[in-house]
Amino acid sequence: MPLSYAELEQFYESLVARARRRGIACAITSGMACVAFGVAQATKDCDLLCAPDAAGKFLDLLGEASLHGQLPSYRGHLTPPLDARWLRGGWTSHFVWDAAGAEAYLDIFGVAPRGSSPWEAELHGFYAGPHTVAEMKRTNREKDWPIVTALGVKLLEAGDPRGWLHLFNYDVVVQTAAKLSCPVDMIALRPVLGLLTPGDERLEVALKGEIEFWNQLDRLRIRVHEQAVRPYMLAVKRDRRSNDPALQTQHLVRVEHAEHLLPVNPLRQYGLERLIAEAQAQAARFVLPGALAWLPDVRGCFIGLSE
Repeated sequence: MPLSYAELEQFYESLVARARRRGIACAITSGMACVAFGVAQATKDCDLLCAPDAAGKFLDLLGEASLHGQLPSYRGHLTPPLDARWLRGGWTSHFVWDAAGAEAYLDIFGVAPRGSSPWEAELHGFYAGPHTVAEMKRTNREKDWPIVTALGVKLLEAGDPRGWLHLFNYDVVVQTAAKLSCPVDMIALRPVLGLLTPGDERLEVALKGEIEFWNQLDRLRIRVHEQAVRPYMLAVKRDRRSNDPALQTQHLVRVEHAEHLLPVNPLRQYGLERLIAEAQAQAARFVLPGALAWLPDVRGCFIGLSE
């Protein structure tokens, strides 16, 4: 029988509570966080942020985390090991519980994709803060953009001016500007907000350009990781030990191959400036001329990856 959302939510929240009692900094993010903030529908997948240095402790916890009598396994051959080196470098580890067909999925990040500040500094109970979640939701999936805007509105309603950084729906931007004054420091971080003068027709075009740029940046980021992981994936797939039921054995096999075949930080290796330039070039193919003239400086949204 499939697990209900309430059961899964309780399971993941209890996992976070147990982790924190062991001194592990972690927080639920992405889809489940959006549900908790009231801006998305229920999801059965859980994304979790975990301090990279606590990766070993969290792996030990997972080895004890039974769901309906089933312990987790690494999900597939693509997943990097839950190890501080790769978590710190921007990789994500994937796990699954297969409890008599009632599957549960957990993806563990060490660094929040597109994060501009340490996620550990802003926690809302079991969850990462709305600002972090909104940054993580700037993906190449069309369905995520209304959620980003909704999180921006929530932040502004709570008195947090960073909400301006997450408004991407033109009508919402215009309506908000009619009620609130946008701070100068937010305009400095996001130049498109300088077009909030009533009647400036460039605003809608610039917002579409900004979304397309983020879309392309995410596609390129994924492509870099997909290319980097392939040799590792093939080695893990050929290694029969990778399917051992014991999580620790699965882990040791993945670490063994990762140390030889998986770059710790593929984005740094690829080059952040190169990544940004290519995203701009790709975005220019899909938007009106001049739409990219107000793009933000996104180098600060790769915290920990460009050092």
